[in-house]
Amino acid sequence: MVKGVDPLIVLIILAVLIAIVAPARGQFAEWFAVATNLAIALLFFLYGARLSTREALAGLTNWKLHLTILAFTFVIYPLLGLALYPLTFFISDELYRGILFMTLVPSTVQSSVAFTSIARGNVSGAIVAASASSLVGVFATPLLVMALMSTGEGVHIDAQVFLDIALLLLLPFVLGQLVRRWAKGFAAHKATKVVDRGSITMVVYSAFSSGMVAGVWTQVAVWEIVFLVVLSAVVVVFMLWLTRVISQWLGFPRADVIAIEFCGSKKSLATGLPMASVIFGGASLGLLILPLMIYHQIQLMICSWLAARYGKQTPEAVAA
Repeated sequence: MVKGVDPLIVLIILAVLIAIVAPARGQFAEWFAVATNLAIALLFFLYGARLSTREALAGLTNWKLHLTILAFTFVIYPLLGLALYPLTFFISDELYRGILFMTLVPSTVQSSVAFTSIARGNVSGAIVAASASSLVGVFATPLLVMALMSTGEGVHIDAQVFLDIALLLLLPFVLGQLVRRWAKGFAAHKATKVVDRGSITMVVYSAFSSGMVAGVWTQVAVWEIVFLVVLSAVVVVFMLWLTRVISQWLGFPRADVIAIEFCGSKKSLATGLPMASVIFGGASLGLLILPLMIYHQIQLMICSWLAARYGKQTPEAVAA
């Protein structure tokens, strides 16, 4: 890896470059998606094996933490999306709709938890809070779209999302808890770090490949892509700052502040893409999902740097 640069950032950049040159297509894309899900399931199994049952139960009952993250995800973010409406003076209405939709989708689960772990934050709280965000988003995101984007179309809520989250994330975590006595030694070493970095890299490659195959990048000018990159960086930094300041003001301990930062500042491409296809039906999704695709990559790069920085600091330095 490049000296002085966080390895995860290098892996993310490499995944993007490989997806540009050789995107996953056809049957390979299907098999790669399965492999990605298996990597994510393994990661949550390792999280379960690492955490004591007491820590897991504490994360489940930390309602103040969960409500704070949900408020950032489904209240403050949508308000920020509405506040960005003046951008329509120099960007198209369709591109702005994509930016607004990006602010309405749930938080990520896998990367939020991975970054919280790297930063030595409240992992059990992050798992519950990020999973709750995805579940609440099944209802909240379509309702917010109907209220703020005026689609005038019916919205279908698919209960399969609940089952998918349970099988992919919660079940492996519970299994890790059950076999913790035998697996905690293995999970406590480098295995978890290798799997969390690997799974994030796989998610990036898969998502970017989908955009390349769909020809999303050919529908916008270069200056619009540059604008979205800059806007995404500004929004990520602002939300990381806001989540940190407000959570500290509310009196959360250091570990919870970190969980709120990484769960409350991010948006899920994995959840947002299928939601967009369901909510907007057969409409062209190119410009609508482009802001979310770019934001997803930018947030991973910035958060990977911040998580590595937190992980090297003392608790007092992070809280300062």
